[in-house]
Amino acid sequence: MSSINITFPDNTTLPFNTGVIPQDFIDRLTADGKKPLAVKVNNQICSLTEPIEINAKVEGVFNGTKEGCSIYRRSLCFVLATACRNIFPKSRLLVGHSLGYGYYYTVETCAPLTDGDIALLETEMRRIIRADKLIETKYLSYDACRTFEGLGLKETHHQLKFNAKSRIAVNQLENFTDLYFGPLVNSTGVLNVFALKPYQEGFLLRFPSQFDTENLPEFNDEPKLFEIYSRYKKWGSELNVTSAAGLNQLIFDKKINEFITITETLQMNCIAEIARKIQKKETAKVVLIAGPSSSGKTTTSKKLAIQLQSLGYTPKVISLDNYYVGREQNPKDENGNYDYECLEALDVKQLNQDLLDLFAGKEIDVPQYDFDKGERFYNGTKMKLGKNHILIMEGIHGLNDKLTPLIPAENKFKIYLSALTQLNLDDHNRIPTSDNRLIRRIVRDYNFRGKSAAKTISMWASVQKGERLHIFPFQNNADAMLNTALDYELSVLKVYAMPLLRCVTPEESEYAEASRLIEFLENFCSIPSTAVPNDSIIREFIGGSVFKY
Repeated sequence: MSSINITFPDNTTLPFNTGVIPQDFIDRLTADGKKPLAVKVNNQICSLTEPIEINAKVEGVFNGTKEGCSIYRRSLCFVLATACRNIFPKSRLLVGHSLGYGYYYTVETCAPLTDGDIALLETEMRRIIRADKLIETKYLSYDACRTFEGLGLKETHHQLKFNAKSRIAVNQLENFTDLYFGPLVNSTGVLNVFALKPYQEGFLLRFPSQFDTENLPEFNDEPKLFEIYSRYKKWGSELNVTSAAGLNQLIFDKKINEFITITETLQMNCIAEIARKIQKKETAKVVLIAGPSSSGKTTTSKKLAIQLQSLGYTPKVISLDNYYVGREQNPKDENGNYDYECLEALDVKQLNQDLLDLFAGKEIDVPQYDFDKGERFYNGTKMKLGKNHILIMEGIHGLNDKLTPLIPAENKFKIYLSALTQLNLDDHNRIPTSDNRLIRRIVRDYNFRGKSAAKTISMWASVQKGERLHIFPFQNNADAMLNTALDYELSVLKVYAMPLLRCVTPEESEYAEASRLIEFLENFCSIPSTAVPNDSIIREFIGGSVFKY
């Protein structure tokens, strides 16, 4: 039998037989008494039972890291699906969007799900976990995948029609077979921190955060965001497009152009509805738009301005970026890097004075910001608000009242944006909102900022940290929420993102994330950019927009 060399995190290199599995040398990967949930093999994440066939650098993937938490949560989802099959064998379990540190689920059964039913599900999950059952990875030929239809997983079977492979990896727990997009834990015993919580018409599968893996965080309800999601989910169901397979079928049937028109019209109608709400709040003088990275704040502000014009307003737009204090005064984070996400990076005092002057009918000098030099400057641009004028400002701190402490609440109208797709990959595999935004940003950063996919991925953890601190805690302060996701967009973004992601090499630490995103995007058929309207929010990322940025 031939041998391979494996290099461990302590730079020790040892020979092993070809086909060795990481489980066989797990003690060498254990750190601080903790065993890994999976491994990185040449920077690609693999399960503990996946054979290694080539020389490799191997390191553990632990709970408490981004990758480890994803594996933990995905594995919990599999245990839930198995428990649901055991307790309600004729039911259909459907995963929804994330809500805090949890995923929203519904179960289609003959009768509405009761709190007692949910308690039975949790009890069955805990039985499976206490028994420390093995989670096996098996391979099926394409024709054997009719197994999924027999299990009631029609969306999974349907999706395989559009991502056909001769050899398909599936997961098995007890007598239940399912398919998950990414490695799972080797056995269920490590998944003991979770809870099921009745919520709305279903329940939440709650799990620990990345920063405290031993305890469940306090539950913070987000009713406004949930209402937006439910509205879009109902709309998708009415059009029979609730999964990647449903979208792919439209593309295959050459009916995608009509769906694009409907999707874009729905979003524009939602923006028009928000404009009417602003009109009803007669005291509103400034509209503050906030949302996480790549949620489409700039395009939304421009589209909202058009809708407000149709109602008789004359909108004026100012970006909060213009009020950066400048690099010399900008705070730094714990690593010594400039923290452009914190509120202190903005000149709050000058911003508030300018707003008060504008509302008093005075003319102001509008600041500009040079990102290359890291300096704020004035170029003679003036602004004054008249009778029908209304100010629109977009930026990550828009919903935080500490940004505009001198402005009365009755003069502010706050909008929160979220790219919350209602699509799933299938019944049990959701599409994370953050993945949608990351892919948007990868495409935009390359097209307009000259950054590689690896560079954007390397910055993403810092971006998400800023969102957790400065955006998400204030989303329920919004007067209105807008979903900026378009259910066809991943099929468009795929055309741009795939070549960029494939340029990330195994020698780069970002390779694991790039590989995951490639596997994710392979579930979508492509849509050419020519099908995208020139005023679409997608144009903010791919180019060719009628708007100037």
